[in-house]
Amino acid sequence: MQASTLGAPIEAGAALAHSAAPAADLFVNIAAYKFITLDHLEELRPRYQDITQRLGLKGTILLTPEGINMFLSGTRANIDEFMVWVRADARLADLEVKESLSAEQSHKRMLVKIKAEIITMRMPLIKPEEGRAPFVDAKTLKRWLDQGHDDKGKPVVMVDTRNDFEVDVGTFDNTVDYRISKFTEFPQVIEEHRADFEGKTVVTFCTGGIRCEKAAIHMQNIGYDNVYQLEGGILKYFEDVGGAHYTGDCFVFDYRTALNPQLQPTETVQCFACRAIVTPRQQLAPEYVYGVSCPHCHGKEQA
Repeated sequence: MQASTLGAPIEAGAALAHSAAPAADLFVNIAAYKFITLDHLEELRPRYQDITQRLGLKGTILLTPEGINMFLSGTRANIDEFMVWVRADARLADLEVKESLSAEQSHKRMLVKIKAEIITMRMPLIKPEEGRAPFVDAKTLKRWLDQGHDDKGKPVVMVDTRNDFEVDVGTFDNTVDYRISKFTEFPQVIEEHRADFEGKTVVTFCTGGIRCEKAAIHMQNIGYDNVYQLEGGILKYFEDVGGAHYTGDCFVFDYRTALNPQLQPTETVQCFACRAIVTPRQQLAPEYVYGVSCPHCHGKEQA
């Protein structure tokens, strides 16, 4: 398999199928990233601020020396106009986008930030632009999971690179979850467990592809022989094959909180007070008071 050249809170919105034709009153939510050298960030930032403001877009754009990462929401026409503008930059001409729909904009404000990394890992030797780990696309991964092994007959092990609270909302069946609280913990824990994966094919995954791309490169650097990144992450998997071999929903960092395999917002919310994930069942508990507390933090707010 060849390597590719590409790279929150509170209430859930209306359930809208991604496959439905986007009506005029629906908003398009996009997620996109690319590892590519970007310079003159201080000059680039106001240009992104100007066009997103003019088009009424909401969300977050991260500009870093190693590339760009964006989560945006707007009307179909304005998102399309923005992407034409972005791709006019030759470095981003092949920027790939994942989409979903919602009745409201998935973010409440627009931020354009300059940061050191697209996703903080503190591993400066990892430079995806110079060559990334092999990827597996969603349809191939589903086939591997259906048959119980990859095309070489090796057992497939899924490794979740997300934080523990994200994993608790949903993940692939029988996945390896190290209960990390931040991505900077991943390099050490995966090195400590390298012997666990001998003779197996490892597939790293995350929400949209960024963390698992960095994770797979790091794993190659420390001696893993058969490691792949799930191209496009969970969101692309949902888009292409649905929820096969996946239990639960996918946490997203916007007001929708979580999307189901149909890329529809769910009833899962995030507590305003402690930011914990609150399932629909937990919302029935007396400890859940909207905007005040949830079963995770009730009784602790005074302390």
